[in-house]
Amino acid sequence: MATPAGQLTAPVAPGQMGAALNAQAAQVYLDELGRWRDGRRRELDELDKAALQTISGSEATGDILLSMALWKAVSDRYELLLATWNSGRVGVTELTRLSTLIWGRLDAATASGLSVSLPEACRLSDALLSQLRVKLGLDPSGLEITERIRQLRAQMERIREQIDLEPAGAAQQQAAHDQSRLARRLKDVAEKAGRGGDVVGLLAPLEIEAATFERDLIVNGARRRDAAALVHRAREQRADLEAREAALRGIVQDCIRRVDPAPRYAVPDTAALGPVPNTREELENYLRRLDQVSRAMTIAQTAYAKALHDHSELDSRLEAYRAKAEATEVAEVADVAQAYQLARNALDERPSRMVLAQQLVSVYQTYLQTTPAPHAAQSAQSAKET
Repeated sequence: MATPAGQLTAPVAPGQMGAALNAQAAQVYLDELGRWRDGRRRELDELDKAALQTISGSEATGDILLSMALWKAVSDRYELLLATWNSGRVGVTELTRLSTLIWGRLDAATASGLSVSLPEACRLSDALLSQLRVKLGLDPSGLEITERIRQLRAQMERIREQIDLEPAGAAQQQAAHDQSRLARRLKDVAEKAGRGGDVVGLLAPLEIEAATFERDLIVNGARRRDAAALVHRAREQRADLEAREAALRGIVQDCIRRVDPAPRYAVPDTAALGPVPNTREELENYLRRLDQVSRAMTIAQTAYAKALHDHSELDSRLEAYRAKAEATEVAEVADVAQAYQLARNALDERPSRMVLAQQLVSVYQTYLQTTPAPHAAQSAQSAKET
């Protein structure tokens, strides 16, 4: 999704933890999350470049690094969701696994020590990006005031919902007081804008404070859950690892079927960790072991995904050369056509021997670069005969 101002906002996640998703809702969410992931990467790259060019850019380094870490965690989880979705070939088991991957906790190390779910990571990324855009002065000069006010109202509602999740007590009361104060400021700004007053200078500080407030609520909520529910966290992480393991095994099987040599990383067996313990010391050790398994899975996923990407990239390169050969009318020249077929066969072989395929694609490229077009060769021959 994108606001009229151009900034992406994370899609609303379907379902709940442990319950099978609706297949249509899952497909819509995956499509929207894919667009959000790609668009957010472009936004972060633009912010990173802008930070390098501004005097105050160094002040945003921490938030940019956190935003990049969150994006990487979301991107890795998205790849596992796609593998589990398997182009829609899913049953109840896979749809339940999808809900676990969406609502389970992302890798703590990947998200800079924060244990958040995929939707929380996306919302946190949105809040950070809004704060960074204002801090770096990147909001478009022609931005509609009414749209910025609308976004702030929506943010106030999210903050209010987040405060409702806080445990009852002084901290929740203080947060509610702060939210009310921000809401009153927003109301004053909206009323002044309605009277035709200039509110640009009032909006920026309010946007920064609201984004920081929302971010802190999300982070504090995640840390509070970690401290209060180690058993629940361990069970969630284990369930998440089991879902990742199943998805990763599918990626590994696909890679072994398509590519030779394939990486030789073993997929960790989550069941070997044993049942979740119930004492704090044992739980902390168990969580460390879960983190180790998670890192091992990430390494394996990166390696196998790269092997598949390299094969796809080589295939695309060959077809690009083929298109060029057709455009220059040398595609059907005997040597060129034979070189293409050899490379095509090597890539279509299962598994495809990558070293041979790379060499044959290079040979085809060489033929393409050194073979003159038929009409050019005929002209040269005619000139030689005269």
